[in-house]
Amino acid sequence: MSEKHLFFDGCDTVALAQKYGTPLYLVSLSDIEEKVRQLKDAFTERYENTRIAYAGKAFLTKGMVRIIDRLDLCLDVVSGGELDCALQAGFPPERIEFNGNNKLPWEIDLAIKNGVGRMIIDGFHELDLIIESAKRHGYTVPVLIRLTPGVSADSHDYIVTGKKDSKFGFPIDSPALFETIERAMDSEWTNLLGFHFHIGSQLEDNKVYLDSLDIVFDLLRKLRKEKNFAPKELNIGGGFGIRYTEESNPKPFDYFFTPVMEKIENFFQQEKLPRPHVVTEPGRSLIGEAGRTLYTVGSMKEIPGLRHYVLIDGGMNDNIRPALYQAKYHVVNASKFDEEPSELYTIAGKICESGDILAKDVLLPPTKPGDILAFYSTGAYNHSMASNYNKIPIPAVVLLYQGKDELLVKRQNLEELHQNDLIPKLVQEL
Repeated sequence: MSEKHLFFDGCDTVALAQKYGTPLYLVSLSDIEEKVRQLKDAFTERYENTRIAYAGKAFLTKGMVRIIDRLDLCLDVVSGGELDCALQAGFPPERIEFNGNNKLPWEIDLAIKNGVGRMIIDGFHELDLIIESAKRHGYTVPVLIRLTPGVSADSHDYIVTGKKDSKFGFPIDSPALFETIERAMDSEWTNLLGFHFHIGSQLEDNKVYLDSLDIVFDLLRKLRKEKNFAPKELNIGGGFGIRYTEESNPKPFDYFFTPVMEKIENFFQQEKLPRPHVVTEPGRSLIGEAGRTLYTVGSMKEIPGLRHYVLIDGGMNDNIRPALYQAKYHVVNASKFDEEPSELYTIAGKICESGDILAKDVLLPPTKPGDILAFYSTGAYNHSMASNYNKIPIPAVVLLYQGKDELLVKRQNLEELHQNDLIPKLVQEL
């Protein structure tokens, strides 16, 4: 080990790169535990009748499922694959919430057959499928209905989900919403508990949550007057921003939950109704900063007077966010962590796409082939969005904890990369 290297959760990152190879995802269990502690302090330990459902789409493996279970969180899934991962890892199905738009019939059936805790309805057609499956399995399904409050958040358009023009949920003024509410209330196979909304991701302003609540409260007043319906549950989603670069301005969990819970409690007191169970669904804010990605520097190309490229052994196949969202990251030379950054580099991947640029114009110490670079805050939406583009295997994930390291996900090998490929007879006979 070298004091000149970057350490993460007590581990020498350069030594980890040598041991496991690169590209390499690292996940710190200590960081996850600390974020969960902060969240519980601000929410579930402070307010009764609340719970946290980790949004698995940010990062989900069987090992991560066990971590979430041990930390006594619920789990939000958005696909049959995520649900199956949770079930195979032994996660209690009654603590699973099935979210997402356009759930397929087999996914809905898998969820209801296993008795998931909540189905979050995202469209009128979905309710039909839920009722059909519930009848087959003789199970009255607890459901929430997802709303799009129509509030625009200050984030990238691709990760804003609460505005009216969204593929998610029901607009508040949609006739389909009221038809769905009526049918869910009337059916013996669904138990309508309340509503869900999620405004977007990487949010740094609590006003969008407060504005959304005003709109949801208008709906609740109308439903109480016309349907005598009062919610038992309200899911406010997640989306709390994290630190990606020095320019990021993430807020503590208190900044969101204190005004949100005050507003919710005041509303139900005024309406002389019991305050419903309140749920939040953080993903990125629990796992994002707990991740690092290591790369090995290969070729270097300098275009005099224009740009100095550092080419790494990964790229947009293991981190699509810069190409997709113009996302930015804090980057360091892990091999020379003790040296002052003095050179301007652009870090590019090995994928055959001009857009495969992971970081533009970052300051690093003088860097050379063989050095290890570390990207910070890659725990969310990196491994979960990784692909085999250019037929490149998906990197390994290593879990770190107080100086110890262990594989969480094995590196995909070439045999596994091609294992589903077939050569049909039609091709053989050519």
